[in-house]
Amino acid sequence: MATRTTQTVVRFNSAFVLPGLDAPQPPGDYRVDLDEEPLEAASRTAWRRVATFIHLPAISAKGFTQQMVPIEPASLEAALDKDRRQS
Repeated sequence: MATRTTQTVVRFNSAFVLPGLDAPQPPGDYRVDLDEEPLEAASRTAWRRVATFIHLPAISAKGFTQQMVPIEPASLEAALDKDRRQS
């Protein structure tokens, strides 16, 4: 089954914590990958999210080891909402 990956960039204006991360992450822009698989229907194809990953460290942090960490989309949205309220 074919999957597709959609990349987006999210911005945090202050340090943030997500479940599954070892430590708070600094403010910055972070790449997020959404992996989806097709759901076949009679008249069209829909997509279902199967995984979400955040790339660490932030985009602006050059020269460090890069890693992709699986995250829950709801946790990411909650952290982004909290960041917006703090700004």
